[in-house]
Amino acid sequence: SLLVNAAGQPRKEKVKLPSSLQGRKPNSIPNKKIEDPVAGKVNTSSLATRRQHLSGFHLIPPRVTFGVLKKDCTYVATVILKNAGVNFSRFRVKQPPLHTGLRVMYAPGPVAAGLQVELEIEIFAMVIGGEGTGGLEEISHDIEILTETETLLLPVRANILW
Repeated sequence: SLLVNAAGQPRKEKVKLPSSLQGRKPNSIPNKKIEDPVAGKVNTSSLATRRQHLSGFHLIPPRVTFGVLKKDCTYVATVILKNAGVNFSRFRVKQPPLHTGLRVMYAPGPVAAGLQVELEIEIFAMVIGGEGTGGLEEISHDIEILTETETLLLPVRANILW
């Protein structure tokens, strides 16, 4: 029960359920989409009884941590964007601002059901301001990936040593 803890005593604070149990993905914002009557739909008996929405992308890994980087060097990490739906789907990446030093390289176009595309997250380790930080500057930015059904957020973290 959510009302009592493991010792059988009443809980003092409310239990926060993980987003996977609440039926949504972490770091995503659902879009208010108007259904496209022309888009191809799959109507098979095995999918007719499913209540959950069978569309969307998954990020593997769900976040990128570069660690400690040397100033004025370029680093690259690869993230896989997998179409977990039953229809082909499109996406686009909102490029981060220039002052972050981040850039996302990918091949645009539709992604078929079950297939994936690679996103290369490139960071140029640069220091802006940096006075009084002890030689370490933290970069933190959420890259927005806009899909047909939701907006995925890819957190990118790095520390630049100068």
